[in-house]
Amino acid sequence: MKTAFWFRRDLRVYGNEALIEAINEGARDALFFYCKPQWQQHNTASIQIDLLERRLVELGALLSEFGVQLHIIEAGMFTELPERLSAFCEENNISRLFANKEYEVNEIARDNECSKRVSLRCFDGDVIAPPGTVLTGSGEMFKVFTPFKKAWLKLFSDQRFNFQHWPLEKRSAGEFTTPSFFAMTMESQKWPVDDESIVAVVNRFIKDKLTDYQGDRDFPAIKGTSGLSPYLALGIISPKQLLTQIQLDNPEVLERPSQPEFCWINEIIWREFYRHLIVAFPKLCKGSNFNEKYNAVAWQAVPEVFQLWCEGQTGYPIVDAAMRQLNKTGWMHNRLRMIVASFLTKHLLIDWRQGEAYFMSKLIDGDLASNNGGWQWAASTGCDAQPYFRIFNPITQSEKFDPDGTFIRTYVPELKNVPAKHIHFPHDYLSAFGGQYCAPIVDHKEARARALEAFKV
Repeated sequence: MKTAFWFRRDLRVYGNEALIEAINEGARDALFFYCKPQWQQHNTASIQIDLLERRLVELGALLSEFGVQLHIIEAGMFTELPERLSAFCEENNISRLFANKEYEVNEIARDNECSKRVSLRCFDGDVIAPPGTVLTGSGEMFKVFTPFKKAWLKLFSDQRFNFQHWPLEKRSAGEFTTPSFFAMTMESQKWPVDDESIVAVVNRFIKDKLTDYQGDRDFPAIKGTSGLSPYLALGIISPKQLLTQIQLDNPEVLERPSQPEFCWINEIIWREFYRHLIVAFPKLCKGSNFNEKYNAVAWQAVPEVFQLWCEGQTGYPIVDAAMRQLNKTGWMHNRLRMIVASFLTKHLLIDWRQGEAYFMSKLIDGDLASNNGGWQWAASTGCDAQPYFRIFNPITQSEKFDPDGTFIRTYVPELKNVPAKHIHFPHDYLSAFGGQYCAPIVDHKEARARALEAFKV
């Protein structure tokens, strides 16, 4: 009887400890279930599916060079997988599978059912601290980020990370053939999928941008963010791999949170926090408010207003530019994600779940835990020490983070000739000098007062 490896959202060879363990146990077969109907039911963006397909082709070819055959099996819903997995293992004389855990509620249920059919050993390859290892003194999950971060750092601040490399020498197993059911639309072609290019992206960020990240990250006109989130979302790179590489040049980075290089690592800890939350509170995977007292908020059901937000036609330039960036590129700058989420939930009083679903349907880096956590943070329904009256002013946010309107002009070309001092809310200027741009769908002061009243419940 043989051993095999089951790929999920861990589409990497290097630093994939579960894969390496399987190889050391003799595995020469790997499999991936292509469950497009399941993904589409959960709003997975077509651009992310395209990135996944392109990476699977690259991965299959790479594995074949080392004598490992990747079997990509077309399936429907996760409920089909126990039977399909049993058939695959029986046909290939496989008695044991290695895999990396996925933490969403449907994925956990899938693995529980599959483990009844075949021996399944799962690793925590998507996180640095496995869920359940960062707890309060009373053994409970933290409900606020800052104490979680302190406890996380206490575990790892004096640790030097490392990750395992690929243990095999090249030995051909034949060519990998692209599955006929792949669409391969090339929507995601801006994002390279070969390891050499990805390593170059990682190195460029760490060498050239990491030190300046703290000062640049909030300005969408500057390419100051890492650009690594799509690769993290599909497990093409791992957080442990990134932290290992950062520590090569900054060995004390976890012991000195005040240094600028730590700012980006703080985002990795946020990512861990949200993953730990969905394990401790599975209701988060089912669209529930974390803070149940906000179940009483009367969200507004106004489809035409929601559609204007989706299309970037709100009359608030920074909001519209951000939404148009999302629709055009499949990605949105993190500062802008906070601005548009606050605008939808506070200014328009539209349920955060609608925004969460729309983001997932468009984002190349869509990730349930982080997307849910971010939306509930913006809506004040989630894990947050800040009260409900945090409401971003889209005009002052625009003035602060896109002061000369460079980003706005990129995605709202009808404002390209508006002077910088007027571009953040250009309606008076346009009335005097002419120009076409949509009217604001709400008045900021009135919307803020309405939100405060609605959230008082």
